[in-house]
Amino acid sequence: MQTIDSVDACEIEVQKQPGLVVLYGGKDCHVCHALKPKLEAAIAEQFPLMEMRYLDCHQPGALCAQSGVMSLPTVQVFFNGQKSFEAVRTFSVTSVLSAIERPYKLLFD
Repeated sequence: MQTIDSVDACEIEVQKQPGLVVLYGGKDCHVCHALKPKLEAAIAEQFPLMEMRYLDCHQPGALCAQSGVMSLPTVQVFFNGQKSFEAVRTFSVTSVLSAIERPYKLLFD
């Protein structure tokens, strides 16, 4: 999972990638650190054409609030530049995978 360092870089990725998962986390967010490898492995296995990015909201200049992220962890899923799904704070990897499944099949199959 590639790390991006600003909301502007995130916006560029959203427009560039046909399928994108963005995980917003922080250095002090233990749930984020536990979730990141599980989510990355599950998406790579089930949806190999999806791109993944990580944005550390505790980095200077990250300004996650501009993206509407007020709580960590947050996962946003984009297809063709449009937000398709968002999960905030309490969610499972399975719920994220379920939300990706149908639009992924429509776009990539």
